[in-house]
Order: sequence, then C-alpha cells, then structure tokens
Amino acid sequence: MGYFINELFGEKLLLIAGPCVIESEEHVMMMAGELKDISDRVGVKLVFKASFDKANRTSVSS
Repeated sequence: MGYFINELFGEKLLLIAGPCVIESEEHVMMMAGELKDISDRVGVKLVFKASFDKANRTSVSS
C-alpha cells in the first residue's frame, strides 16, 4: 500500500481540505481557488473535499 501511495503522491504532503457543507457555488469556488493558491505556494498536494447535502447532526433520526 505504501508503494502505491508514494507513486500517486510522491514525497509531498497531501492536504485534504474544504468546507463541511457547500452553502453556495460562489463561496465554494472562492474557497477552492484560495486553497489551490495556498497549496501551490507552499508546495503541497491538495484534495478539495466538500459535501452538498449533510444530515442535521442534532436530529434524533440522523
């Protein structure tokens, strides 16, 4: 498994980041752009992750 991961990502740190929930297209696109700029500047790989639908965690039925 380590070989596969090293071939995929090399020696760079992998950062998985993004909002818990997408609230608007404008906001998520701005956030993705900012995270990409930062990851390029500091030299890390970026996986942008966000959810468009998330159950209410305070609900008894979720």
